[in-house]
Amino acid sequence: MTKKIAVLPGDGIGVEIVAEAVKLLECLRRDFGLKIEMEQALVGGAAIDATGKPLPEQTLALARQADAVLLGAVGGPKWEALDISVRPEKGLLGLRKELNLFANLRPAILYPQLASASTLKPEVVAGLDIMIVRELTGDIYFGQPRGVRTLPNGEREGFNTMVYSEPEIERIGRVAFDIARKRNKKLCSVDKANVLECTELWREVMTRLAKDYPDVALTHMYVDNAAMQLVRAPKQFDVMVTGNIFGDILSDEASMLTGSIGMLPSASLDANGKGMYEPIHGSAPDIAGKNVANPLATLLSVAMMLRYTLHEAELAARVERAVSRVLDEGCRTADIYTDGMRKVGTREMGEAVLTALKQS
Repeated sequence: MTKKIAVLPGDGIGVEIVAEAVKLLECLRRDFGLKIEMEQALVGGAAIDATGKPLPEQTLALARQADAVLLGAVGGPKWEALDISVRPEKGLLGLRKELNLFANLRPAILYPQLASASTLKPEVVAGLDIMIVRELTGDIYFGQPRGVRTLPNGEREGFNTMVYSEPEIERIGRVAFDIARKRNKKLCSVDKANVLECTELWREVMTRLAKDYPDVALTHMYVDNAAMQLVRAPKQFDVMVTGNIFGDILSDEASMLTGSIGMLPSASLDANGKGMYEPIHGSAPDIAGKNVANPLATLLSVAMMLRYTLHEAELAARVERAVSRVLDEGCRTADIYTDGMRKVGTREMGEAVLTALKQS
């Protein structure tokens, strides 16, 4: 059965990196028998310029019909003066909410070829392989009430609400426990239960769920300590599960352990395995259009799509092996370049991966 992929390049370098991912998908369809069809649409700033909305109804309809969504990046200084309710990022948040993509999987894997690119000592990060499971449709990003109000004394006050229901915590907890069960059977739940009642409930629910997974060792850690431990001794972690705002921050921190944020893919899944796949970096408008952005996180996001939504585990492994082979050959975009390597651009890196894929 042919699967439909909604392709949403977005803004900035999103256009360039998604172009390389589309070439990869076309290669998989042509040369490896992957049964897919693709359709592109606007989102973010590009959609605002064309329609006045960051998430046009046509784009949302396509995303709903599709089996998977491939997203580049959204945002940029061009749109920062707009009201927060209509900025490009609302397109991304809208997709997550409307598609009920509650489970965000963010692997932080250090390829051995890039050990010297990490800002930490090689012995601290060598062999790093962490999966961060971030709840994506709740927490302070979506909680109500929220806004900016004027107090009786004339001062303005901004406010947001951190809120999680028990079912929301339980469903992301089960995703994390299931992933931990397939890996090294270790799960660290990150919260701030000593000061936030919302995450006190989070800890209670995770502790209760652990009884259903006796083969998985559950630990708890406050978020401030987790942030410190990620740079002190990151290999102590295997799977981490946390809420939306903590996961947003910790996963970006973990990305730098791997040498570059340009290396990290992500998957955002609903309860049935439908997913939106995107690199975790932003639109990087300062380098957009210059053929210098690293497309590997986007290509690895395609690998996650193959594994989690399209159920093509062997093709996913082929893509991952192709990326590793290209790194073995010394190809490096500017963000991961070190002396003695071969510096290449976005398109050249994409072509190198295609070549390696065909040879795998």
